[in-house]
Amino acid sequence: MASFPSKAIVLMQLSTLLLLSSMLSADETDFPHNWPRPTIPPVEPPKPHDDHHHHHPHPPSFPPLNPPAHPPVKPPVHPPYRPRFPPFTRKLVAVQGVVLCKDCKYAGIDTFMGAKPLVGAVVRLQCKNTKYRPVVAEGKTDENGYFLIMPQGLTTAGSHKCRVFLDKSPSTKCDDPTNINFGLAGAILKPTFKPSPLGPNYALFTVGPFAYAPSNKVPCPR
Repeated sequence: MASFPSKAIVLMQLSTLLLLSSMLSADETDFPHNWPRPTIPPVEPPKPHDDHHHHHPHPPSFPPLNPPAHPPVKPPVHPPYRPRFPPFTRKLVAVQGVVLCKDCKYAGIDTFMGAKPLVGAVVRLQCKNTKYRPVVAEGKTDENGYFLIMPQGLTTAGSHKCRVFLDKSPSTKCDDPTNINFGLAGAILKPTFKPSPLGPNYALFTVGPFAYAPSNKVPCPR
C-alpha cells in the first residue's frame, strides 16, 4: 500500500509529458508554412570610430596664476647739486657819475651833442627798505661835472635797493632836468667790475651821465 502514491506520481508525470508533446506537434501542424514570422534585424558589430571625430578629453582649465603685484621700485632721489661759491664779502658802496648841461639847440632831443659839464649840480642817492633805516646821501659835481657819493653804512648787500636822482641845478640858465639815463625816475647802481681807486674796502658803482637842459624861459643865443 505504501508504493501506491509513488506510482501515482510517476503516472501523472508521464501523462504531463505526453500532453506537452502533443501540444508541440499540434503547433507545428496548425500553423501553415507561409505564415509570416516575426523578423529580427541582424545585429551589426560595432564600427571603429573615425580618427577625425575622436574627442580627446581636455585637461581641466584653471585660472592663470598672476604673480603677486609689487609696487614699482623708485630710484633713489638725490638732492639737486648746488654749486659752492666763495663766501660773499660785503664792501662799502661808492657811487660816481657826471652831470652835463645840454646845448640849447638840442634841448628837446635825448643827445649829449654840444653838452658841457655842469658845475655845482646836486644829485641824491636814496635807498629804501634797507636792514636798519632808509639811506639818503647827496653829492655835488666839480668843474668836470663829476660827482662821487660815499654814503655811510651802506654796503653791497643793500646796493640793489638804491637809486640816484637829479636834485637841483645851480644855474638858472640850465635848470630843466631831463630823464636821460633815468635822471628823474631814478637810476640803478651799475658795478664797474674794476679795482676801486678808493681801496679794497669799497665797491665802486656808476650811474648816468645825467643832463639838465636850458630853461624854456631863456631864448637860445644866436
